[in-house]
Amino acid sequence: MLAFSTLSFLYLRYFFIILIALGSFMVGFDLMENASELPDSANLVLIYIMYKGFYAVDMMLPISLVFAMIATSVELVRSNALAAYYSIGYSKSRILAPFLSVAVMMISLHIALHATNFARANEFANNLRETSQFIRPTSNLFFTHEGNYVYFGNLYPLTKKAEKIRIFTFEKGKLKEVLSASEAVYDYDNGYWNIKKAHILRPPGSLDLNATGIVTEERSNVRALKDFKPKILDQVYEGKANFTIIDGFDALALLEDQNVDVAKIESAMFRIFVTPWFAVFLIVIFFSFAPVSARFLNLSVFSFGAILATLLVWGFLFMMGELSNNKTLSPAFGVIAPIGVLFAIMIGRIGSPLRRVRVKSRQN
Repeated sequence: MLAFSTLSFLYLRYFFIILIALGSFMVGFDLMENASELPDSANLVLIYIMYKGFYAVDMMLPISLVFAMIATSVELVRSNALAAYYSIGYSKSRILAPFLSVAVMMISLHIALHATNFARANEFANNLRETSQFIRPTSNLFFTHEGNYVYFGNLYPLTKKAEKIRIFTFEKGKLKEVLSASEAVYDYDNGYWNIKKAHILRPPGSLDLNATGIVTEERSNVRALKDFKPKILDQVYEGKANFTIIDGFDALALLEDQNVDVAKIESAMFRIFVTPWFAVFLIVIFFSFAPVSARFLNLSVFSFGAILATLLVWGFLFMMGELSNNKTLSPAFGVIAPIGVLFAIMIGRIGSPLRRVRVKSRQN
């Protein structure tokens, strides 16, 4: 238990040092690039830095876990602490347990934070830089809902309000009526968009000369578009990938029944739940290569190779995720398949030492 606490504390120390360093570098580089575009208000600049810091943590947390494991392993080997642990009877699995426990805890926390607006930190920061507002309106949305066509001139997700609404209702392939309104507000209690005043227009049922002409009607307190939440509209139809977990599940449940392509949503959800676990797999793989003593392997070569491999894997996963997000690749192939390959490599590295031990025991 003492060794577990000691190794966990050492690993956490390196993890926070590396995470803060990488996050500060990322935020500082962004400030140098966008300093001229930031608002004049010092308060807004500080809030911008805070949101960019959250985004940096989101991006750098998994890779910091791997870098911290490399740094901890190098320190254990240089101080001969790793050889000492083995000499008193500790197995590789017991030494690896603190690394895996901390990594799993941090990745679980990382995923849980995506259920909050932490997932939209970069979006908020960019909005502050471009408009000095946290949420900017989304304009000219045109979408389908339950077979009807809907147009929103402006959508304000934060206030749950839409302007310049047009709803085209069809029945058996023919236009039944057109609803137009200047404003609608979403009510989370009943799940409808509430329209105080709406203008209804109905075309004639047929082209006969004796048929009734166009019928107009003024109606009050109209409810429409059940369960179509403002965040779903803002993110899905604007092409954004800053989903929170709750928004993602709501969008999948709703849009799958609307014959809408949900590949981008699936890709975003897979990247939240699946991609961060590459850090755990790399930790196990690199630990299997870690030498017991500095006499058996050049630590500079080991650390350089591990860091280079981590950056290559991280970059490849990011590239495949972006291709999946742009619908060039399917979410299963672009996100899940690379993680599956990495998992298979980890299993192979775990099994190979066991096989060598069995072969040696049989020869003896």
